[in-house]
Amino acid sequence: MAAVRRIICGGIVFITANYPFFIYSFKGGSWIWILCLLIFTGLNVVPSAANRKLPRRRYRICADGCELLIYFLISVSASVLWLLIRFADIFSGNLYRWLADVICVIVVEGIVFFGGIVRVYMTSSQIGVKWRVIGILCGFIPAVNLFVLLKLIRISLAESRFESEKIMRAQEISGEKLCQTKYPLLMVHGVFFRDFKYFNYWGRIPKELEAYGASIYYGNHQSAASVETSAGELTARIREIVKEAGCGKVNIIAHSKGGLDCRYAISELGAAPFVASLTTINTPHRGCVFADYLLHKIPQAAKDTVADTYNTALRKAGDENPDFLAAVTDLTASACEKRNTYVKDMPDIYYQSVGSKLNTASGGRFPLNFSHHLVRYFDGPNDGLVAESSFPWGENYTFLTTEGKRGISHGDMIDLNRENFKGFDVREFYVNLVGALKRKGF
Repeated sequence: MAAVRRIICGGIVFITANYPFFIYSFKGGSWIWILCLLIFTGLNVVPSAANRKLPRRRYRICADGCELLIYFLISVSASVLWLLIRFADIFSGNLYRWLADVICVIVVEGIVFFGGIVRVYMTSSQIGVKWRVIGILCGFIPAVNLFVLLKLIRISLAESRFESEKIMRAQEISGEKLCQTKYPLLMVHGVFFRDFKYFNYWGRIPKELEAYGASIYYGNHQSAASVETSAGELTARIREIVKEAGCGKVNIIAHSKGGLDCRYAISELGAAPFVASLTTINTPHRGCVFADYLLHKIPQAAKDTVADTYNTALRKAGDENPDFLAAVTDLTASACEKRNTYVKDMPDIYYQSVGSKLNTASGGRFPLNFSHHLVRYFDGPNDGLVAESSFPWGENYTFLTTEGKRGISHGDMIDLNRENFKGFDVREFYVNLVGALKRKGF
């Protein structure tokens, strides 16, 4: 049904664009064109009545933009073919009529195209910077521009449908409070990132969890420091949350190095009485051989330069005492092996872990598409940064990937790129993860 509607609408745009021919070639052609012009105007205002059912204005606009671009593709293809068929008019005394038709086609198709592309560029997050730039650069390259336009339509249309379905499904079961756990969530970031002031580490995940009843706090610790230093900051933060909220304990969800920091805080710094559960996400519990190699091979002067540059930049961003080299050193396989001999799990805390695999380097975005090969050489199958063998910890372990070339990267597990892709819905995964904690009584 949608295909038929699009062909009809594309046909209306085609007739409107080729009005000189219809006016001069058919008796009553002007009335046909006026009728089509009225419908054409309406299509540019409301491209599809079906999109009025979408739950948010942003996705209605995005879907409308896609519809206009589809009408454009149909009508401009027909118009170009039609002008080529009538090219002989130039030599039979109808040159000016043919030129008038060309000008009208350019104007009408331009209105439809820009009406669609502006809507899509303003509302779609999934096309990202990459496809926006490609779209601009390839806009005037024949054939290539059609391929890029089809790609933009596919991504944006899938986004509006997917996000709308999620919203409507959430509205249906919003009263169930699937993520309203006994103890609030403490979400702990990994190394070289922050979750306060200037950066949203967890992407769309927290908002989704809160929609299902979750209460969320953040670690608010420095971006780079030794495990011991970060653990000290997190212990103080846990005590602060428990006192402020009067909740007694917290459920920790920690990504990457954050899992090492939390294990240390629980085992060595007295945070255990205030923690109900620890879920580590893509944490290098056994470290990275790749990190050992880099620290051993890179000259000390180069390491100091990188560290000083990073530490200076992060002090300006708000970190009190960032320590790049200490953070990297504590991620090595040798450091983790030593730490694991004395950092023990506490009996009254539920430990579980999650890991993922990036199937091919091309499945990840920079820098993971670069580091995947190197980590694979030293550590084996990995998520772009951490080896699969390093993830498991605790009494329950979940391993994730997708079919085909894509896989799930280190950054995908925290919705770093806010990207929807086939085979894995990161927001749904976290809803199910927290829902499971609730069912366990945490």
